[in-house]
Amino acid sequence: MTALHDWNRSIIEEFRANEGRVGGQFEGATMLLLTHTGRKSGEKRTNPLVYFGEGDVMYIFGSKGGAPTNPDWYLNLLAHPDVSVEVGTETFDVTATEVTGPERDRIYAANAALRPGFATYQQNTTRKIPVIALRRK
Repeated sequence: MTALHDWNRSIIEEFRANEGRVGGQFEGATMLLLTHTGRKSGEKRTNPLVYFGEGDVMYIFGSKGGAPTNPDWYLNLLAHPDVSVEVGTETFDVTATEVTGPERDRIYAANAALRPGFATYQQNTTRKIPVIALRRK
């Protein structure tokens, strides 16, 4: 877990140093930093995530690179849906809500059309990758 933690930390530092922009595999992607509360520890955690925006809603995807399990941040949002995000240089509070059914499928497909890696992630796992809507409070 240390390698992933270090990798996330380097992306977070780059995001904050460059007004919400990062390079490498994320160059040009819409990124946010999600700060949430651990469901077991109660500690604040921050994860860099690619998002898909539609209107005033930001959608994030629990792809975990197509791994067989959901990411911890997803489980934390189910337990504690009141979170904050950083987008560019702005930080604000949002409420996280899972999107299901045909609406989930539509949003996931729209994101995968823009970012084909997400289609691959879904093909690489038997679980249905969760979609979470983030709405500003």
